[in-house]
Amino acid sequence: MGTSQTDMIREFDRLIRRDPGKRGLIDSESRFGPLCQDHLLQAAMSFEIGATQVVIITGFFVPHTSFPAAETDGPPGAVLLALILEACGIDTLVVTDALCAPVLTATADAYGYARSQLAVLDPDQPKWVESFFSRQKISHLISIERVGPSHTLDSWRSQSADQGAATGVFQQRVPEAHFDRCHNMRGEIIDSFTAPLHQLFDRVHEFFPAAITIGIGDGGNEIGMGSITWTELERRIASEFSGLIPCRIATHWTIIAGTSNWGASALAAAVALLHEQTDILFDWQRDAQLKVLEFMVREADAVDGITKQREPTVDGLPFLTYMQPWEGILSILSR
Repeated sequence: MGTSQTDMIREFDRLIRRDPGKRGLIDSESRFGPLCQDHLLQAAMSFEIGATQVVIITGFFVPHTSFPAAETDGPPGAVLLALILEACGIDTLVVTDALCAPVLTATADAYGYARSQLAVLDPDQPKWVESFFSRQKISHLISIERVGPSHTLDSWRSQSADQGAATGVFQQRVPEAHFDRCHNMRGEIIDSFTAPLHQLFDRVHEFFPAAITIGIGDGGNEIGMGSITWTELERRIASEFSGLIPCRIATHWTIIAGTSNWGASALAAAVALLHEQTDILFDWQRDAQLKVLEFMVREADAVDGITKQREPTVDGLPFLTYMQPWEGILSILSR
């Protein structure tokens, strides 16, 4: 990989590190320093050798709306990433649960990604993890905007170098009833609407010891955020529930962005750059991306995760604001 490619991928990273929703992870970097520096670069480089099959998990269900459905952040990034990886000669499979399946299927149809490369997992089935992994040949396991469980006292202790007086702080901020539970950004437990697909990350190395794991998120409650200590996340997340929100599950590389779709699209662009397959990225400019969001809403009632409205927006952002990082990436590649 040449210096110019490295510099370009770092520019991609800068473009997605904006925090219009004021979630805190990025907005706090001016005070506390950056998180997960060069994780986008390292994640992209991991596809250069030995990428056999990439399994991408996505889908965040929003229950209490007029149209309960998965949100618009996650599936578009997951399917776009899968398409780009396929163009680079890498096999992909995109996975979700039953509640999020309609939105993911509509997203795949909008992008022209084959339904045969989607999987809907049912954790109520016996030995579902073993059954799924037995049919795969995974080199990479990726989560995009998929909520994961919160910390327990044990997971906090595994991260914390100073376990003295700070133990009381953790226990005060995270009551035992909230241990190992999935939370939204309002601090509400959402396990009943979230199939435990995080168990794939807990157990992937039992079956594929060399598998690379990547987490992509924007708020702190997503799979992958366990790469950052609870203490660090708790002080950055802009919420009165900042102790409950951090996910305990770590990944090798964690990509933080203003929206998870931004992180996924930046990874797609970085991999395409390293594989000299950037032409396909220009098939997905502003009008094409808007059509995808509109199709998701029309066909599957996808909702904006912030406004909770059935509308073709992501995290409450005006569409032109949402498109700025992607259009900046395409501009860099056009130089």
